[in-house]
Amino acid sequence: MRVNIAFVLLVSTAHAQPPQIQIHAPYVTTPHNVVSAILKLARVKSSDIVYDLGCGDGRIVISAARVYGAHGVGIDINPERIQEARANARKAGVEALAKFEVNDVFDADIHSATVVALYLLPDLNLRLRPKLLQDLKPGTRVVSHSFHMGDWKPEKEETVGGSHIFLWTIPGTMPAK
Repeated sequence: MRVNIAFVLLVSTAHAQPPQIQIHAPYVTTPHNVVSAILKLARVKSSDIVYDLGCGDGRIVISAARVYGAHGVGIDINPERIQEARANARKAGVEALAKFEVNDVFDADIHSATVVALYLLPDLNLRLRPKLLQDLKPGTRVVSHSFHMGDWKPEKEETVGGSHIFLWTIPGTMPAK
């Protein structure tokens, strides 16, 4: 008996589920007062390129563009969040400054960042730390909402409305691990 393989493949793929997105952290928004504090702590200016890894609805990149005139890139693995962020950038009138891409933060090209914002879980920060140190230029500021980077001590730490924010600067040489 001969089986039409093309037909079997077509039938089996017709019922296949779409690939599942592996989300590394829950989606929790950063309060607007904390967004403002993050951008201030990072000393954002118009010449900066602000990357938000795990950008959610895009509020950090959009605020950096709207308030400081900075360019920004938001990266999130969830296509729904990216659609929402793009719509929010349109509403805020900063589409020319704020770009958003669906990508895994571990695979994203972040070389051009001068500021990186994070609101990820502690284990993700630790796993991301080598990428930050390898990919970012010395002097790039890294700001994390709520979570530290293990034994890499922050230069500054602030509390805003009960939320902790941390600041590091990428050194000219990598810190000891």
